[in-house]
Amino acid sequence: MNNQTRYVFLLRYILPLVDLLMINIIFYIVGYWASIANREVFIGNNNNHVVVCNLIWLVCSGYFGLYRVTGENKMEQVYRATWRTYGLHVILYVLYLQFHKENHLSPSLLLWFYILLAGAFIINRLIGTSIHYLAVDRFRLSREVAVIGSNQTSIRLIDHFNQERNFLFYGTIGGDECVYFDQLQIISSGISQRLSEAAAAGVKDVYVTVIPDRMLAVHDLIKEADKNGLRLKFIPDMGSHLFGNYNVNYLGNKFPIITIRPEPLEEIDERFKKRFFDLAFSCLLFVFLLWWLLPLIAIIIKLDSKGPVFFLQKRAGRNNKQFTVFKFRTMSVRETEHEYVQAKKGDARITRVGNYLRRSSLDELPQFINVMLGDMSVVGPRPHPLKLNDQFQTIIDKYMVRHFVKPGITGWAQVHGLRGETKDAFDMENRIKYDIHYLENWTAMLDVKIVFMTIINMLRGEDNAY
Repeated sequence: MNNQTRYVFLLRYILPLVDLLMINIIFYIVGYWASIANREVFIGNNNNHVVVCNLIWLVCSGYFGLYRVTGENKMEQVYRATWRTYGLHVILYVLYLQFHKENHLSPSLLLWFYILLAGAFIINRLIGTSIHYLAVDRFRLSREVAVIGSNQTSIRLIDHFNQERNFLFYGTIGGDECVYFDQLQIISSGISQRLSEAAAAGVKDVYVTVIPDRMLAVHDLIKEADKNGLRLKFIPDMGSHLFGNYNVNYLGNKFPIITIRPEPLEEIDERFKKRFFDLAFSCLLFVFLLWWLLPLIAIIIKLDSKGPVFFLQKRAGRNNKQFTVFKFRTMSVRETEHEYVQAKKGDARITRVGNYLRRSSLDELPQFINVMLGDMSVVGPRPHPLKLNDQFQTIIDKYMVRHFVKPGITGWAQVHGLRGETKDAFDMENRIKYDIHYLENWTAMLDVKIVFMTIINMLRGEDNAY
């Protein structure tokens, strides 16, 4: 087992043991302090709560991949995942304890538990960071690397290596000409000599940043690298071919596929996380709020104006698949589905109750039914009427990209004020930019952030909600 492998082993298997040990020690310290101070019982005398506390931590850490070490920025990953795990643990454990009120939960002591735990994690991670950097220097965990290529990608790559302590940059072995010859000549003896010198200097990996159509002598390069015990890693310079953040995936672990944008929700495990959040959030909302609020609003709508309670309309969902969206009716019964006209400020069709429902966004609450059915998500690009899609699809090039993910009740564009009437293509184009940013940068915590921003906006009121 080499030093790098030992380090990863420690990070992956020792860290969770240390974290669980901290949680249990602090749990019993707070309980002991409560007993000797004649304070109220911390969380009762049931040791099952300790077990549940540990299990919830393991579930949350697995959800955020706290102990799943990937890439080179290991400590950055650990820090980010630690606080996400901590936050979710607070929410889930408090909810668990709320269903066991007979155990005399002490809010003040629970607060102390999490304050001490946060402090312990800060100290633990700071010590861990120091150990990490000491290990990198002491055990030579930094990996010696070299670069072949002379282009913008190679320049950015070299800057990256120089900034990362996990890498030790040897130098540039050669430019693009190393793997490009007009007559398909074999690789020059000069580059062969430089590869040999790099291997002797301890270089492990050689990164090749060359435009794909210039890799005419790549097989000779691979042969020379193998001869010197070097690993070749190719980073295609797509600057002259593609624009934006292209992403690399694999088809059947055999064929590398370059896509023009990252799509986290194309991964099945990420979609599972999002679906779990959708169902959990919707179920909690139905249990604590919607079971009485939906019928109440329905009765008020019936008393206020003639017509159905719900407004049903076809919308386009993920992959442009059509579904029926549920909304509370806020207008008088004049408009049919095929005569769609956007609502405007001061629209005469809006009823008295409908005006309040639209300004408070309560008219959207029935869409949690769509979430439960799987047609929508809590967070995502807002689903537009089909007529609006037809109108802007031919005007805005990236308009249909927003349909790569499920539509949502609220979204990244909406919490930034881009909601309501779209008066022209410029308004819609701004909204699409936010929608695409969301699908390219999705994380579970981004969904949580958008939900909280939506609640704050609802309480403050929004000018575009009409």
